[in-house]
Amino acid sequence: MRLLLVEDDHMIGESLVRGLRDDGYVVDWVRDGAAALAAIQDTTTPYALAILDWNLPRKDGLSVLKSARSSGNTVPVLMITARDELADRISGLDGGADDYLVKPFELAELKARLRSLLRRRDGRATSEIVHGAIVVDPVTHTVKVHDTQVAVTPREFALLRALIERPGAVLSRAQIEEHLYGWEETVQSNAIEFAIHSLRRKLGNSVIENVRGVGWRIGLVP
Repeated sequence: MRLLLVEDDHMIGESLVRGLRDDGYVVDWVRDGAAALAAIQDTTTPYALAILDWNLPRKDGLSVLKSARSSGNTVPVLMITARDELADRISGLDGGADDYLVKPFELAELKARLRSLLRRRDGRATSEIVHGAIVVDPVTHTVKVHDTQVAVTPREFALLRALIERPGAVLSRAQIEEHLYGWEETVQSNAIEFAIHSLRRKLGNSVIENVRGVGWRIGLVP
């Protein structure tokens, strides 16, 4: 799952990137408002969610948010800022933010708020994503099949999550790579096939179906 992080503080940004990547998110990090607006409006890189600081160089976060919303962009936005006055929180939420988190904050709370926003986006009441006998839990970062936990790597988890969140949809190689790799990461030529082979070995051959010439989709485990 791909996130956009907009934060000009180097220490905070590095900490958030590390923490989010530990949970299997792909994170693209920009450091000013102009770059943020360009990234949000780039339809070739769709983001599941944006984490947006308010106080930014070149263009402040609230202006970025209002510009994005006025152009019809609906990406969920978690605004993070040291502004803790009631009037600021109201301005942020009325400006288009889906949630508002005041600095300093604990990484665990930020992650919980992200999961809440993503559940709301997908219309789910819980974090668990269920598809037949398969249960993927982003909170505990676990995969279960027939109530038995199966050990998967972070990349395998990200791949399975990308597919299981879109049952019936066929994802192309490019779409899957968007979920697995950030801007600065090198895409290995056979990495997708290797991850698919490994998941099939662990979960069953039917877990991922190949649609020849198009891509892959989630299957069912008998």
